[in-house]
Amino acid sequence: MGRRFESGLAAAMLAGLALVLAAWLGCGPAAQAHEVRPALLQITESAPGRYEVVWKQPMVGDMALHLAPHLSSGAIDRPADRQSGAPGFLIRVWTVAGGAPLDGQTVEIEGLSQSVTDVLLRVTAADGRVVSAVMRPAEPSFTLHLAAPRGMAVPAYLALGVEHILTGADHLMFVLGLLLLIGPNWRIVKAVSAFTVAHSLTLGLAALGYIHFPSAAIEALVALSIVFVARELLVPADAPPTLTRQHPWVIAFAFGLLHGLAFAGALAQVGLPPKAAPQALFLFNVGVEIGQLVFIGAALAAMALLRPLRARLPFPTQALARLAPAYVIGCASAYWLITRVVAAYA
Repeated sequence: MGRRFESGLAAAMLAGLALVLAAWLGCGPAAQAHEVRPALLQITESAPGRYEVVWKQPMVGDMALHLAPHLSSGAIDRPADRQSGAPGFLIRVWTVAGGAPLDGQTVEIEGLSQSVTDVLLRVTAADGRVVSAVMRPAEPSFTLHLAAPRGMAVPAYLALGVEHILTGADHLMFVLGLLLLIGPNWRIVKAVSAFTVAHSLTLGLAALGYIHFPSAAIEALVALSIVFVARELLVPADAPPTLTRQHPWVIAFAFGLLHGLAFAGALAQVGLPPKAAPQALFLFNVGVEIGQLVFIGAALAAMALLRPLRARLPFPTQALARLAPAYVIGCASAYWLITRVVAAYA
């Protein structure tokens, strides 16, 4: 009976997801198709005040969203110097000579907040430094800081670490997946410790400049790690034990290496203080762990509160409690994986 209920529930959830996807695709295919692909804004600086701006916007046939890039100096608030087409894209190019320096300017995408697409921003400074960002409908503007980051006061890195982990939905979902996979026992301590050691290692190496990986690719691999954990949550308890269930600390350590590189990408935006980099890096790591432990504590408290409520329901809840979080985590991470792979490819 439990197995039949479980498989029926899984089929119903999959059917529901399929219906939602079909409805989304059916609501104006021409309007939705090009919003899946991100636009690209590339700015290449050759000298202070001299730069080229390339705007590459997706199109479906002759249709395109109303999106237009702007710089706060107004340098590209005019017709493009060149315009051309590529399969599925419209490309506009502005050449700026004798304009305001890029450093400190704000990039804004007109119409982005009314869309469901993203804009990939890539700025190459005259000294070769590259600044990359993803502009989303909720954040249609981005301020350029091309000077080398000088870091903050050392104590501030503790709060920065706490803030980063508690606002990082992808990292929290990975930790939640581990907690649901292992359960509230001593093995979760071992797995979280392995995750901590791993991300501390790669975070330190990347933040100090010893290793470097493309941030877009790392973000995609982080999403893939969450998809993997969600898939493990769907394995029935009576199935042959997998490596993840037998030795979860191994998987936590392996994927922790990826998450540490992602943490380093966030830390690179503010930089490390030149004369106190080790101390700041240590405090950032401690902040990440504090935030992680706070989240685990909150998740365990929520599980304890829900347990008596489940017992009062008039139907079996064991399968629902196992499958529902797995599908939520899996659907969210699959969405992140698709969008991040597109971003990395672009």
